[in-house]
Amino acid sequence: MAITNIGTIVSGDINNPVLNGNTILVADGKIQAVGGAGLLDGVKVDQLVDAAGTTVIPGLIDSHAHPVLGDFTPRQKTMDYLDSSVHGGVTSMISAGEPHTPGRPKDPAGTKALAVLAYKSYKNFRPCGLKVHAGALILEKGLQEKDFAELAAEGVWLVGEVGLGSVKAPEEAAPMVQWAKKYGMKVAMHTGGTSIPGSSTVTADMVLKINPTLVSHINGGTTAIPMEEVDRLVDESDLPLEIVQCGNPRVADYVARRLNEKGQLNRIVIGNDSPSGTGIIPLGILRTIVQLSSMSGIPAEKAFAMATGNTARVFELNTSVIAPGREADLVIIDAPLGSVGADALKAVEAGDLPGVSMVVIDGVIRVRVSRNTPPAKRQAEVK
Repeated sequence: MAITNIGTIVSGDINNPVLNGNTILVADGKIQAVGGAGLLDGVKVDQLVDAAGTTVIPGLIDSHAHPVLGDFTPRQKTMDYLDSSVHGGVTSMISAGEPHTPGRPKDPAGTKALAVLAYKSYKNFRPCGLKVHAGALILEKGLQEKDFAELAAEGVWLVGEVGLGSVKAPEEAAPMVQWAKKYGMKVAMHTGGTSIPGSSTVTADMVLKINPTLVSHINGGTTAIPMEEVDRLVDESDLPLEIVQCGNPRVADYVARRLNEKGQLNRIVIGNDSPSGTGIIPLGILRTIVQLSSMSGIPAEKAFAMATGNTARVFELNTSVIAPGREADLVIIDAPLGSVGADALKAVEAGDLPGVSMVVIDGVIRVRVSRNTPPAKRQAEVK
């Protein structure tokens, strides 16, 4: 596959967010080269996509989801929500735990079994091509180091939000987090105020003592932690801080501005934290990008990096950066009809959701025209 006639290539690398060139060459599901139209000289192309002068971004990563099994959510009694996320430009999704699974077991054997089942199920099930990294272990009392070793041997590499299960206090959680990291797992931690019935308030001091891989929803599930707590996490750690759609917009703005001032926008990742009481929000990642760009003064190309390359780096995924050797997960976007923005980036900075005209996952076109975004001014076409 070749995508040519690209107006702007957004790399996903926050340190080099816009690339020179107008052509991307893809083979065997990976990006082969990025450059000018000369890339196609002497190359046999099976599928040629004309981007019509629009913008190509890496596939978005939703860093915070709560799936169960299959493409439905009992939390919102809704089918096909994962498929809908792909129409919002999301090509990868990371579970922060499967707490909404009906009858979720809460003993060590049961929580391990759920993690293995979810992990292996989504290895075989990819709605609309979406890569769901599921099977995030929920920490329950009684887990021992050998349990983390067994889980890692089965492929489980995520720990769900610390605090979702019965293990909440730092003295209980910290040793388990150390075991998880020893076996190569990435650990998220619930942060801030309560978000659903049964959750609890988590302070900055608790986060610093437990030292997770990722500070989940720094802007709260549905409420905000005090700003002095935010300041501690910003100033006293170098932990990645996750901003979510299902959270407090004022705190999201504050965090973005603080980290921008410190030159540390590489610490921000973006998730939905859905399905939740707020909803499903297939366009949630795009909406948060638009909010941070239009309201917090973040250049659009850097806001996109927060939902692509930043997240890929934190979770060590070989996707969502446009560079040779990366998985060919790409989204073609443009300013929506009626926008004051001349292109997708200007539209986002003006507060408009971009129109998605094509989604490619592993080099395969999965969406021709999004059913959820506004229509793009210009549409990519297969020649």
